[in-house]
Amino acid sequence: MFIETEGTPNPATLKFLPGREVLAGRTADFADADAALISPLADALFGLPGVARVFLGSDFVTVTKTGEQDWQGLKPQVLGVIMEHFSAGRPVMSQLAEAEIEDVRPEDSEIVEQIKTLLDERVRPAVAGDGGDIIFRGFRDGVVSLKMQGSCSGCPSSTATLKHGIENLLKHYIPEVQSVTQAA
Repeated sequence: MFIETEGTPNPATLKFLPGREVLAGRTADFADADAALISPLADALFGLPGVARVFLGSDFVTVTKTGEQDWQGLKPQVLGVIMEHFSAGRPVMSQLAEAEIEDVRPEDSEIVEQIKTLLDERVRPAVAGDGGDIIFRGFRDGVVSLKMQGSCSGCPSSTATLKHGIENLLKHYIPEVQSVTQAA
């Protein structure tokens, strides 16, 4: 098995591409070892010293390291865990995480669909290319709430991406959008 690695805009995060599907049709972001218990792969990665966050995408895994750890020592360990996991045929998730509730008024459903379509077609592919994801969390009173995941969650440029990139795009195509905020 050959696993490619790519850097991301976040220097504390590397993207690992195992050349196979990781998580079909969804993503999963694990901010700590307790949250990772529903994923045998993420749980194994958190067993390595220096792993601070794990994000599972459709065909990639991003790992964020702690500040005191260097990639020279951690990268081979991460590669070993991912290779061993897939070689053993273990599931990526042991159970499906429950979907988070979106804050949307029923009368805004048409606008929300337009927002989600733009995010899916124009934003998510670019963000996934950097080892992350962006999740719609709500739309209320002209404000779109989005959650940055994976390498994007701690990236120094994530605020600029939200405010200058995504907000401008949504405002251009959907006049009802007034601003974009980061969801907790």
